[in-house]
Amino acid sequence: MNQKIALITGGSRGLGKSAAFTLAKKGCNVILTYHTKEAEGKQVAFEIQKIGRKAIAMQLDTGNITSFIPFKEAVASVLQDWNCSKFDFLINNAGIGETIPFEQVTEEDFDKFNRIHFKGVYFLTQKLLPLINDNGRIINLSSGTTRFCVPGYSIYASMKGAIEVFTRYLAKELGPKGITVNVVAPGPVETDFNNAAIRNNPQMKGFLASQTALGRVGEADDIGKVIALICSEESKWINGQRIEASGGINL
Repeated sequence: MNQKIALITGGSRGLGKSAAFTLAKKGCNVILTYHTKEAEGKQVAFEIQKIGRKAIAMQLDTGNITSFIPFKEAVASVLQDWNCSKFDFLINNAGIGETIPFEQVTEEDFDKFNRIHFKGVYFLTQKLLPLINDNGRIINLSSGTTRFCVPGYSIYASMKGAIEVFTRYLAKELGPKGITVNVVAPGPVETDFNNAAIRNNPQMKGFLASQTALGRVGEADDIGKVIALICSEESKWINGQRIEASGGINL
């Protein structure tokens, strides 16, 4: 994977941070984005630089479609500074979480999740596509909740379901470029996602662990390593697939 470049949205923490470090350790240079956590994003980039890889943290609001063209231009400038014109791996990881019962969902809630989890992913990928090398990889993050239902996740899971359909279409249309497109669907992971709902609730964590074949909830590195695996040369024949990384929950 030497000299490959990965662009990871939401790389300042959680799954994106793990993916960034895992790919860097395998020889990748990394462009990562943050929304508001500038210090955390720059710290991740600094730590990656310390292991001898190139890295930069860039601000991006994945729910603000109008920012995508300036962001693309900024990415192109970084690539030029790194003596190349394209990158290899796009990991659409950035997202938000919130538990909202269906009867309480507002149109504003719906539109916010749509902008970040579906519309933003769709059009950011479109804008960045000219900068992705042929035979590259696109990995979209989905969720175990497209397979099993968690009350309060109706908007989130619906948007992730849309991402899974989009992934298959993208794999079909980008096949002539040799670009593979896959979905990674994590199960419950102990991060600060959704206000650290699992980490802050031992009873919930214990219940989810009891429903999982491997007897625990996930950790960020469980998912980061799967993302890196799909970016590897050994995974080049995997395409258009939903890969659930959940430890075997609700089997």
